[in-house]
Amino acid sequence: MIGISFWAFLILLAAALIAAAVLHYLLRYRLLEGLDGFLGKLVAGWIGAWLGSPVLGHWFEQVKLANIYLIPALLGAFAGAFVLTASWKASAKVFAAKSELKAV
Repeated sequence: MIGISFWAFLILLAAALIAAAVLHYLLRYRLLEGLDGFLGKLVAGWIGAWLGSPVLGHWFEQVKLANIYLIPALLGAFAGAFVLTASWKASAKVFAAKSELKAV
């Protein structure tokens, strides 16, 4: 999967775009409000989609495009975007708690 074709890149990008749009705009699960939060989810979603098939396996041969299994790619894209946002939120809470302790 290191040397992927342009079509495979576009399919992974589409999976990441779907995951980022659903998390950012439909579910409103975000830490950063604007385009920067969306783009962060997009990048994390692409990496998750890229790792989806090798980690989760090859499911449903019928929905495979450009040697990309779509179901594991979508699951990986959602997982990548969610983990990025969840880790941002957790670190923001930790830093906020530390600053409150210093103020007291």
